[in-house]
Amino acid sequence: MTVKHISKSDFIQKVWNFEQLPREWNFLGDKPAIIDFFATWCGPCKMLSPVLEQLSIEYQDKLDIYKIDIDQEYELCELFNIRSVPTLLFCPKNKQPYELVGSQPKSILITEINNLITL
Repeated sequence: MTVKHISKSDFIQKVWNFEQLPREWNFLGDKPAIIDFFATWCGPCKMLSPVLEQLSIEYQDKLDIYKIDIDQEYELCELFNIRSVPTLLFCPKNKQPYELVGSQPKSILITEINNLITL
């Protein structure tokens, strides 16, 4: 598995149908997910990308990792009030999502992932 770039329509099918349930978070994935809000021009985003690729392989059976280009998906950025990149949105299966802003070392991401998959 590799990190998957997703569009608004993919997001609605795989993560949350905010058009149908705009006020109620209802995660649709079959396993927890991380959504990387990034920009192609962002240096820290470029540094984070290979780490996320590695993690997508290491956790392929336990976690989905998606990427959303903020310059392409304005509506999704507004939905989550994304104001800086990279921003990682952690989506547990049965709880509210939470964010981690900025490029993080792999060790921090592993800790967060292990917490995420046990929620």
